[in-house]
Amino acid sequence: MIEALCDPPLGTQAAESKQEFSPTQARILVKDLFEHSARIYWTDFLLTLFVAYGAVALYLSGPIFSLRCCIGFTVAAFALFRCGVFIHEIAHIPQGRMPLFRAAWNILFGIPALMPYFMYKCHLDHHNPRHFGTPRDGEYLSLGAGPVRRIVWYFLQVPLLPALGIFRFLILTPLAFLHPRLRRWVWKQASSFVINPTYRRTVPSDERHGSWIALEAAIFLELAVFAFLLFSGRVPWSIFVELYVLGMAAAGLNWVRTIAAHGYRNTGATMSFVEQIEDSNTVIGQPLLTELLFPVGLRYHCLHHLFPALPYHSMGIAHRRLMAQLPADSPYRGTMRRGFLEAAGELWRSASTGYATARRKR
Repeated sequence: MIEALCDPPLGTQAAESKQEFSPTQARILVKDLFEHSARIYWTDFLLTLFVAYGAVALYLSGPIFSLRCCIGFTVAAFALFRCGVFIHEIAHIPQGRMPLFRAAWNILFGIPALMPYFMYKCHLDHHNPRHFGTPRDGEYLSLGAGPVRRIVWYFLQVPLLPALGIFRFLILTPLAFLHPRLRRWVWKQASSFVINPTYRRTVPSDERHGSWIALEAAIFLELAVFAFLLFSGRVPWSIFVELYVLGMAAAGLNWVRTIAAHGYRNTGATMSFVEQIEDSNTVIGQPLLTELLFPVGLRYHCLHHLFPALPYHSMGIAHRRLMAQLPADSPYRGTMRRGFLEAAGELWRSASTGYATARRKR
């Protein structure tokens, strides 16, 4: 399917050179790197989870704006963000492989963080070559096509993200249990971690949803108990505010990271394979900041779109192999960005000039 997208000629000599880019040849270079290491996954996740929950305790135990509170808040936000990103890896681990890890992630993090795995199963639409960059792709917005106010509006949604999670599981979950058709509507309309508000996921009728219902019920009970403790005065409202702000920060980090994943210049048309590669970014440089903002292999986003099944712990060596072997004019080399600011600045300039160009054509 991937190679089929490379068949139509692109017209110019430069485009023909890009057309020679072969995913098959690239795969040969990394064919030994697709094995998932359970040891690495478990160790990374559990250590990060330990740091995250320890930092949350430090944050909540210190006086507001104290040094202890600020350190705890910062560490907790980045650690929770990293824990959450494992949902992306889980979405790409073949069904039946590492089931205990998937279950442990849901129980230890997904339920407390209001982000069960089933909310992200629709991520695979983002990797469907016929859906990428179109309205059927929930993780693509034409931010790079302009106007700039779209980017501003995108970030203004961040304060609402925890509230939407609370509403989804505390209000919609019990309503969804009233009737199967209502439950299916909630799963289709309000059960996706996406940035495209017009996206509607497909819920296969033949898929077993027992685990979905169990996770929804667990999160509802968690929120209901917490709400009872708040309204009964057993837990001060300041704790709720602090947790809300922390949740907003952790989710906001992913919101920020996302704008550097792609160029987001497509306006809805189906894209060729080469166009999809060129629209994806590889963030290099600034090792500490890049790892904090692009954890669990997300810095190699173009590589991930080349090989979605490649585990995150193999991406570094795979990237180095490709850079050593691919020709100088390979589309993959054109995806390099020296850091988040370069990628974000490029998006902003693209939105500014793209919108201005579109207006002049009218």
